[in-house]
Amino acid sequence: MMNTKVLETLEFEKVRALFAPLLVSAQGLHQLTEVLPSTDKMKIRQTFAQIAELLAVIAENGDFQLSETADISETLKRLELAAAVSAREFARILHLLRVLARVMHYFETADNAPISALQALLDKYENLSLLIKVLDIFDDAGNVADSASPRLLELRRQSRQLTEKIRRAMAELLSKHASDLSENIITIRNGRQVLAVKAGSKSKVPGVVQDLSSSGLTLYIEPRQTLALNQELAQNALEEKNEIARILEQLTEKIIPEIPAIRQNAWLLGQLDLLRAKVRFMRQYKATLPEISDAQTLILRQARHPLIAQNKAVANDILFDETLESIIITGPNTGGKTITLKTVGLSALMAQAGLPILADDDSKVGIFTEIFANIGDEQSIEASLSTFSSHMTQIIEITKRAKETSLVLLDELGAGTDPKEGAALAISILTHLHHKGAKVLATTHYPELKLFALETPKMTNASMTFDIEQMRPTYHFHLGIPGQSNAFEISRRLGLPEKITAAAENLLSDDEKDINQMIAGLEARALELETRLDDTRQIQHDAQLKEAALSNQLQVLENERARILEKSRAEAVEIAKNADLQAQKILSALTEKSQLKSHEIIAARKELEALVPDLSVNKVLKKAKAQRGLKPGAKVSVIAFGQTGELMRLEKDGRWTVNMGNATMKLAETDFEALDIGAPERPAQSRAISRKTSGHFAGQLDLRGMRYDEALLELESYIDMALLNNMNQLTIVHGIGTGVIRDMVKNTLAKHKHIKSFAYAPLNAGGSGATIAILK
Repeated sequence: MMNTKVLETLEFEKVRALFAPLLVSAQGLHQLTEVLPSTDKMKIRQTFAQIAELLAVIAENGDFQLSETADISETLKRLELAAAVSAREFARILHLLRVLARVMHYFETADNAPISALQALLDKYENLSLLIKVLDIFDDAGNVADSASPRLLELRRQSRQLTEKIRRAMAELLSKHASDLSENIITIRNGRQVLAVKAGSKSKVPGVVQDLSSSGLTLYIEPRQTLALNQELAQNALEEKNEIARILEQLTEKIIPEIPAIRQNAWLLGQLDLLRAKVRFMRQYKATLPEISDAQTLILRQARHPLIAQNKAVANDILFDETLESIIITGPNTGGKTITLKTVGLSALMAQAGLPILADDDSKVGIFTEIFANIGDEQSIEASLSTFSSHMTQIIEITKRAKETSLVLLDELGAGTDPKEGAALAISILTHLHHKGAKVLATTHYPELKLFALETPKMTNASMTFDIEQMRPTYHFHLGIPGQSNAFEISRRLGLPEKITAAAENLLSDDEKDINQMIAGLEARALELETRLDDTRQIQHDAQLKEAALSNQLQVLENERARILEKSRAEAVEIAKNADLQAQKILSALTEKSQLKSHEIIAARKELEALVPDLSVNKVLKKAKAQRGLKPGAKVSVIAFGQTGELMRLEKDGRWTVNMGNATMKLAETDFEALDIGAPERPAQSRAISRKTSGHFAGQLDLRGMRYDEALLELESYIDMALLNNMNQLTIVHGIGTGVIRDMVKNTLAKHKHIKSFAYAPLNAGGSGATIAILK
């Protein structure tokens, strides 16, 4: 298990608490407390696959609903001991089982989102529908229904009758003794219905005194007329209580064998609630599921610290790949170095705990057996240790335990002592960890470490930039560029005389001056490249907006075209029907007024029917009849291109491979019509296939929900259609999911001779859930 010290140092508990408001069930909240970093790579990947699948299911079908459930673990323990359990506790078990049954129904009826990792979890569901029926005698408040037993039904009927008799008797007494009462109401004392009688009128209302007011002026009397009725009602209540106890005892016997299944379902509900909370977290915090790497890498795209308000957190690319073992971060105080360390550490901890991280898509995280962090200004008062001694004690422990599968985060390494000695210690410690192969991210102020990082293989510098003009840190991380203190320039801007500043600069050695000039040049170059990158991103964003607008306009035109065609088709069918009716009337009139024979009438009617265009669904039936005779070598007419083709073979998915001169594609039977085999063939015409864009061809292919073989056939056919339609750019939507379809798309495009290039879509157009391909 990973050391708990790093969880405290990096405040992992606070990060985990961000998920609590997104949970609904007591089971989910309990399982959240058990979420800890793991080194089980397969388990982490399985968790991420489940989150990705649930995200896709919810995107297609809407979120599933959960209602609050109580913790039933103690109730189940008491049931196992055959101890008494209240009706309210039984009601809580019933409610949990009903909630989970609704969730399972949601997954059973969900569409367009294939699941595999989730299915392994859902298969753990125990169907307890019979037990739900047995427990259906309870309402949400834990009240037992009258129908729980015939005896309970009879007792409650009798109680209602007695209550009504008592009410009527008390109403008569209220009216009769109105002048003798302090209050003209019926009240309850000692569980009995009583009248508030004035002390001086006690003799006028015979009965039992159940209570006395504090002033002694009012007696609460149970009238003699209702004594017997109240006694009978109390007896009924006692028998009802005993009957309910008997019912609960019987239920206990029935439920004990099902306790393991109930406990399993409670765990499953917590798992689904926790997965749902992770999906909600991804949406709320714009988080992502990083790829779990086989190497000790940390590729974090636009990573943010989860405990900093998202409108204030600065996102940074931190590319700590396998080519690097150590990164030395330098720069001014309050520049964000410590936050960067914590962001890296928390991202690793969250990923290994199966939690989404605050970063963009294409982030990648390796699995570390241990993560060590020496961060903050700590003193050990009890041990009488200084800040330096306290830090050094921790670092000594790290140097002993660190290995090649460890991630080490060191803040202000070597600080708190003589600068020369501190720098020497820092270099020695880094060298030791470097030889062990540990992944190290360290911050420092020592210039000696900048040169050390430049000269050491698999080690590099990094910095947090500072805006001299604005006199404030930017909190931007730059890999490969060492930071500088900017002490002289800041001093000048704060008003230190130039004479003093110049004298201080002259005290620097020539090497130190050269290094500072080199760093300044690198920073200027990095700023220029960053500005160009921002401009490029803006141009790309504008182009995407224009493309989306044009796509929307095209869709509107296509919809309008389809509507007009449908309207025209309907009008044509109506005209044909009217013509047919008119023809029938004419024939009827001819039959009545002439001596035409029956067979002549039938022949005349067929001639009239031939004049009516066949626009009804019979045309579809005729076409289907013709298609049944299809076989390899048959001639067909491809509807979309108006070309004649030849059937090559029937594919497993029911589509035909059709050859049209230089082009071959896979088509469904609805995409072509069989030509009359008996008709004489026309002389072959040399007619090139026109690569003109068809109004029926879509510029986007959606493979989500398809099996691997089905998706592969669809993609190959889609590329062929695109070539015939002279398309330049294609969008293939494959989703994120388990990555199987995404990898298939990538491999197919890479091998296709007509694909010039391809890449994932921009974030606002699908990100890694879609691929854009450019045709040659």
